[in-house]
Amino acid sequence: MAKPNYNFEKRQREIAKKKQQDEKQAKKRAARESSKTADPAPEPPADPQ
Repeated sequence: MAKPNYNFEKRQREIAKKKQQDEKQAKKRAARESSKTADPAPEPPADPQ
């Protein structure tokens, strides 16, 4: 019987975890960008001198 390759399994779990983190960060980044473009901060009025 073949012995299990624990290093391969661990690496696959790490890759899956990293992928989930990247997707979560991309989703957060997209949400920030959409809220930034949808509701831009008003610019202060120019001071005529």
